[in-house]
Amino acid sequence: MQYTHFMDKYPVHHTEILKSATCCASVDELIQFFRDKVEADPRACFIAEFDHYAHTASLPEGEIAENIKAAKHIIFCFGLKLPSPLAMGPRPRSIGVCELDDSFAISFLEAPNPVMHQIMLDWVADLETSKAKV
Repeated sequence: MQYTHFMDKYPVHHTEILKSATCCASVDELIQFFRDKVEADPRACFIAEFDHYAHTASLPEGEIAENIKAAKHIIFCFGLKLPSPLAMGPRPRSIGVCELDDSFAISFLEAPNPVMHQIMLDWVADLETSKAKV
C-alpha cells in the first residue's frame, strides 16, 4: 500500500490491484470480501454499504472520472474505546473500492488506533493474496 496526504491534509492509504491478481471480479465482490472480514472480527461492527458512484451520477452537478466504472464504500466501526466526545470525529471507518479498466483501487483514511489501522492494512494484504483461496 502507498501512503499520501490527499488534498494535502487527509492521511490516506491506497493501492491498485490488477483484476487478474485477485479472486474478486467486481466491486460488489470486493465489498463482500471486506464485509466478511468485518463480520469475522468481534471488535468490528458493519454499518452500511454506500454506492458512491450511483449517488454522484444522480446529481445534476455530479462529476465522475472517466476511468472509474464503479465506486462503493463499506462503512464499519471498531468500537474498543470511547475515551472522549472527540473520538467520534474520526469514526466510523470506511474502505473505498473503485473499479477501473483493468484494476481495482482501494483506499482508506489512516485510523487513529495503530492496531486497528494494521488490521485494515492486513485485510487489503489478504485481498492481494487471496486469488489462490477461491
